[in-house]
Amino acid sequence: MAENKDVWDIEIVPATGLFEIDWRELWQYRDLILLFVKRDLTATYKQTILGPIWFFIQPILTTAMYVIIFGNIANISTDGMPKILFYLSGITIWNYFQECLIKTSETFISNQGLFGKVYFPRLAAPISIVISGLLKFLIQFALFLLVWLYFLLRLESAIHPNWTITFLPCYILLMSGFGFSCGIFISSLTTKYRDLRFLIQFGIQLLMYATPVVYPLNIVPEKYQWIMLLNPVTSIIEAFRYSFTGQGVFSINYLIYSALITIFSLLFSIMIFNKVEKNFIDTV
Repeated sequence: MAENKDVWDIEIVPATGLFEIDWRELWQYRDLILLFVKRDLTATYKQTILGPIWFFIQPILTTAMYVIIFGNIANISTDGMPKILFYLSGITIWNYFQECLIKTSETFISNQGLFGKVYFPRLAAPISIVISGLLKFLIQFALFLLVWLYFLLRLESAIHPNWTITFLPCYILLMSGFGFSCGIFISSLTTKYRDLRFLIQFGIQLLMYATPVVYPLNIVPEKYQWIMLLNPVTSIIEAFRYSFTGQGVFSINYLIYSALITIFSLLFSIMIFNKVEKNFIDTV
């Protein structure tokens, strides 16, 4: 008689390489990723009175505060742009980067109970955060477009959009990729060094002031601008502003630099993430 052999639908095996990503397995778990996305969106403002309206209120209040403090009191230049549009343009794309970084940096800690009970590709959790953050970004971007169109239709406003607006998907991809890579790298370290959880909130605020979110790059002395541009987020935000308003610094070379830094950080972070996920449950 022929020997009966067990036939399995799914076989779970350990990853063999530090840079290995099983894209086929992630695609098989796409329904789970979508469930995570839904969880992230609904849990954010669950049991609140205004609910999803907070997606609009948050950037509006932040913009108003920046206009009052940095625009009126500190009288910081906005490169000739309307103050509301200037600050909202920076906040809109910065918030997406911040969301990707902070939320993915908590991947192992916030999901340790789930990770210890059932198997699924660990990268599914941070990927879902990037997707849910993208949906929030699109909502806030719609608000930005409304304000942008208002000033664009006013003939006296100095708004001059140009062909580089077609680079918008690249800006979003670079922001999400860099935020994702930094987030999973920090998440990998926090399994052993919990102090990083307290430093990340403080660090992201310092990084914002080292990025031209509330001020244009042009007000920085020229001899120091190259230091600002070492920050890969700087060229993305400046290019985003330039594309929609014609004001700002647009440099293909610095965008390529940002892309190379993003790719390198992704490879390095995935290597660390794959190494940590094998035994993180023993340390968290």
